[in-house]
Amino acid sequence: MPATHMQLEILLPFKVFASKTGVSRIVAETANGSFGLLPHRLDCVAALVPGILVCEDDAGGETWVAIDEGVLVKAGTQVLVSVRRALTGTDPARLRQAVEQEFLVRDEQEQNVRQVMARLEAGFLRRYARLST
Repeated sequence: MPATHMQLEILLPFKVFASKTGVSRIVAETANGSFGLLPHRLDCVAALVPGILVCEDDAGGETWVAIDEGVLVKAGTQVLVSVRRALTGTDPARLRQAVEQEFLVRDEQEQNVRQVMARLEAGFLRRYARLST
């Protein structure tokens, strides 16, 4: 008999953000678009992008969670979502706005910091190479 419910855990680097049982449907976002998970779907792994994760429980209630990039793993009825940051809320429009403002802007800032560090390292290596010749 096929499973009718899943168990969902959303993991952050430092804690379990949410744990939910009796989940009948999950919708997540990847770089190729949104996809849905039902309890009978084959096991899979997906790379997630910043967006909204939707899960529906057996009572028909939907839960929306804004997530940063991460990984989703479905094994049997267990679904694990490991992300860097997550926010929960009741209004999907506000959560979408939070994703755009917090996660995407923060990622852009991190990318700028990485570029500055790469320039500093390259400059240091050039000066070191001049000194050692």
